[in-house]
Amino acid sequence: MDLGVDPVIDPEVALKACQEVLLKVQMLENKQRQDDPKQHNYSETPELCSPPWHINPDTRFIKEEDEDEGQKDAAKTQRDPSPLARSESSSTSKQSWLLRLFESKLFDVSMAISYLYKSKEPGVQAYIGNRLFSFPDSEVDFYLPQLLNMYVHMDTEVGDAIRPYLINRCKSSITFSLLSAWLLGAYSSDMHISTQRHSRGTKLRKHILSDELKPAGTTFEAPRPISGSGEVFFSPTKRTHQRSKSDATLVTSGLGASLKRTGSNPKVEAVHEEPDRLRPQREFVKSLFGIGKRLATLPTKEQKTQRLISELSLLNGKLPARVWLPTADHQHHVCRVPHTQAVVLNSKDKAPYIIYVEVLECESFETSPVPVRISETRIRTARSAENLDCGTAANANSSIMTSEHRAGSFSTVPNYDNDDEAWATDDIGQLQVEGEAQTSSSDNISQFSVDSITSLESKEPVFIAAGDIRRRLSENLAQTPTTFKRDPEDPSAVALKEPWQEKVRRIREASPYGHLPNWRLLSVIVKCGDDLRQELLAYQVLKQLQSIWQQERVPLWIKPYKILVMSSDSGMIEPVLNAVSLHQVRKQSQLSLLDYFLQEHGSFTTEAFLTAQRNFVQSCAGYSLICYLLQVKDRHNGNILLDSEGHIIHIDFGFILSSSPRNLGFETSAFKLTSEFVDVMGGLDGDMFIYYKMLMLQGLIAARKHMEKVLQIVEIMQQGSHLPCFHGSSTIRGLKERFHMSLTEEQLQLLVEQLVDGSMRSITTKLYDSFQYVTNGIM
Repeated sequence: MDLGVDPVIDPEVALKACQEVLLKVQMLENKQRQDDPKQHNYSETPELCSPPWHINPDTRFIKEEDEDEGQKDAAKTQRDPSPLARSESSSTSKQSWLLRLFESKLFDVSMAISYLYKSKEPGVQAYIGNRLFSFPDSEVDFYLPQLLNMYVHMDTEVGDAIRPYLINRCKSSITFSLLSAWLLGAYSSDMHISTQRHSRGTKLRKHILSDELKPAGTTFEAPRPISGSGEVFFSPTKRTHQRSKSDATLVTSGLGASLKRTGSNPKVEAVHEEPDRLRPQREFVKSLFGIGKRLATLPTKEQKTQRLISELSLLNGKLPARVWLPTADHQHHVCRVPHTQAVVLNSKDKAPYIIYVEVLECESFETSPVPVRISETRIRTARSAENLDCGTAANANSSIMTSEHRAGSFSTVPNYDNDDEAWATDDIGQLQVEGEAQTSSSDNISQFSVDSITSLESKEPVFIAAGDIRRRLSENLAQTPTTFKRDPEDPSAVALKEPWQEKVRRIREASPYGHLPNWRLLSVIVKCGDDLRQELLAYQVLKQLQSIWQQERVPLWIKPYKILVMSSDSGMIEPVLNAVSLHQVRKQSQLSLLDYFLQEHGSFTTEAFLTAQRNFVQSCAGYSLICYLLQVKDRHNGNILLDSEGHIIHIDFGFILSSSPRNLGFETSAFKLTSEFVDVMGGLDGDMFIYYKMLMLQGLIAARKHMEKVLQIVEIMQQGSHLPCFHGSSTIRGLKERFHMSLTEEQLQLLVEQLVDGSMRSITTKLYDSFQYVTNGIM
């Protein structure tokens, strides 16, 4: 196929396709009339047969024929009220209904994806391909996995309808280009290797990663050879600051050197095959995954943690750069990774780890200048005058320790994989720092100190509202969250238990970039050796159900966390903040779940406890329905989190629909509902337990009203997939049956009672928890 595709489908092609469909339908009807004119039912017309459409190239909408022609047809029908005329009139009327649906306000991106998947008419497919341009980018991005899976595994006509939209978005966005390339590679991996090499998905992926697609209005300097050498490098913009020796080496060593691989790892793409605009981000991500692979070879968590800190300190030497975290919503540049804060997460065979990343927000990470590198020894300007001297000494001491630690890391831990350093040599612009000292030494005093001095000198009475007094008293009387003890076998427990705002404050104070107003702290989980495509599917279903329950005003609470699939065995996950696993709660506190709630939120009658209890019930009901509909398995206490507000959050959706751990079939209950959960709800006779069952009923009634939106997400991803969740031929049928469309609301209420009772009394749930404790030590 020609790579230079126009951003929209050719109107003449779509018009011709529509007319051919209409002609075939009319010929079929004429033949049926000739065969048996008495039995022919003129009211039965194929639903998707297209009316005589034409496409307006300016608006890309399909229009009906001019009203004048319609009036002529109507007059002709009145003059000749024959059966043929009545049939044509009925056919045109029914055909126009589909067109009216397409042009109505009810027609959303979900319906567009559904018609694109189910329709076999080229005219309808061409229209949907054009119509994608009219939806907001964020709405289409939600269905990007479905679009790309259809492009890879479905008919050529569907791919031809989708391709112009994909090409247009890739030309305008680096992020969309990378997401598409990663997903195309992942969804093409199920093909046989010989087929995959020449598949449509592989060809589109190579096209996206080529130099032919560039963001509109953005220019990137091509690598040019250094004088007297054949190596290339990124030409940086004019710099007004001094870089460290390691940074200077990165710039002058050239990309040719940085892309070399040792004999043990010869796989590398040639420089000319990858555009300059994509290389920095791809190499940054590749470095993070390289760390994860090397950590997996170490035997203990203590060794993995030490190695992780050393590796990240090496990574810090290449920052800031034109790189960003793909899981974040806002535009930013990564400026620093506090390496000592990173921890390895619990996993028996793999080495997933969580890192905290300092970023500086910007207008566009593609065009905004990259921040200037600030030395670790730089004194923050927002320090109070009276503490400036002692603060300077403390900061100097800490910076010496940091420098020594970094030097030791560089000398003791070599970069075995020699990760590409192209992303560190991107152009770096001058960042204007607001609030620098310009006039006098008084500018060094923090704004808080100035306000305090002014208040003291005024000697005027300070009036405090009664509401403020009550708020301060309640804050002082509130239960202070407990802390966890350091555990060498579970180093993540302490890090995850620390309140997020406290962590942000602590890291910001120690950061050389912390004084900048656009500084933010983000976090991400890096996973290697795990296929996250099922996690992404589960995320989409949870997000859709969350939207449905909000639309139907059902107060269920769930927390879909973002999943980024980068290949068939690697990806990134958005961490759930202020949450620890039930396993960590039991191991660290040695308390029952109810006693832990009382310890964290106060006695039964306090507002804090009652709020946390309500949050627990609403989230437990939401995830009970999720686990039932998706048949989520592997529900041990390490895969269920508890946040600081009392919500539970289920994680790890590696076993859903048709798959279960080792196919043991331990977990036969609809969902996990233990006696500890019921105790937190107030017991079997408590009002909150009754509220829990009522929420489940309301949630199931609301979900089945929008069943098709959930089904299509799963059904489209089944095309060409070899994922374990799609084993067997009854996956979609079973999912549809669990919505119980044929039951009345009274029968649904009885069903909910049976599901709750069966889950609460399930012996297999207790057996599986015991199995996990014996084999993996999960409490």
